[in-house]
Amino acid sequence: MDVDNESKRKVVNRLKRANGQLAAVIAAVEGDAHCRDVVQQLSAVSKALDRAGFLVISTALRECLEDPDAEDGTNPEELEKLFLSLA
Repeated sequence: MDVDNESKRKVVNRLKRANGQLAAVIAAVEGDAHCRDVVQQLSAVSKALDRAGFLVISTALRECLEDPDAEDGTNPEELEKLFLSLA
């Protein structure tokens, strides 16, 4: 996927946020934190990953619309399947 630098920066930032939140989940479990705290952190990780995935898909969709004849192997049907796999 050929993405612009701004989109790549946003995806990387979201993934780094998810990575930090996952580290907090691990620390909470290892520290015998209350289940409420663990579940809240897991929810945050899940949302951060979902948002990163949707951003990747939306960027690919935008690129597909801008250059429908690009030969990068991504077509609208494949993008739809990827999008639905995140839903």
